[in-house]
Amino acid sequence: MSAAVSKRPSLYATAVGKKYAMAVSGLILMGYVLLHMIGNLKVYFGAESLNAYAEWLREIGEPALPREWLLWGMRFVLLAAVFIHIHAAYALTMMNRRARPVKYESKRDFVAADFASRTMRWTGIIVVLFVIWHLLDLTWGTTNPDFVKGDVYRNLIASFERAPVAIFYVLANMALGVHLYHGAWSLFQSMGWYGTWRRSFAIGFAAIVVMGNVSFPLAVMFGVIN
Repeated sequence: MSAAVSKRPSLYATAVGKKYAMAVSGLILMGYVLLHMIGNLKVYFGAESLNAYAEWLREIGEPALPREWLLWGMRFVLLAAVFIHIHAAYALTMMNRRARPVKYESKRDFVAADFASRTMRWTGIIVVLFVIWHLLDLTWGTTNPDFVKGDVYRNLIASFERAPVAIFYVLANMALGVHLYHGAWSLFQSMGWYGTWRRSFAIGFAAIVVMGNVSFPLAVMFGVIN
């Protein structure tokens, strides 16, 4: 027997492992965007309701944990999920390119590949840029000149009263919807969950999140909330 024992590659080093990583991190992020949208629906119940919800998020976990510890813990989980999702997507793209150096010759196959992979890549970039702007705008107030710390309702109104910002939010959420639809469809396949329900779920989930998120800037622009 040879003294040198060859090491098996880790699961993540394989394409299957990366697909699992993308699927699990995608599920975490999907859960977040849905809960985030549902929480923000409190804007329709007025400033007191939305601000109380925001304060509850800071207090959640008390008194077992210090203030905001659980909130920061969830943020770190989300950040890790984002990093894993992006890294796995990039690594899979590189693996696929090495495995298939020759481009699609069939026009039909090329269209399918373009829709499934290239659209996901660009919508993913748009979503990342949108998240950065969202944090600068409504979390830290860097890009919101009328930002008041702790007054989530006021900050939301002040942000979406600017037409270019509201339009950007609408377009970015449409890109998010495309990404969610294809992501949901792909992750079920990666996890081995097959069924005719996959398409319906992917469409329904993306539609619910997008309609909810898009309603906020439109409600401000048309004076439904002020």
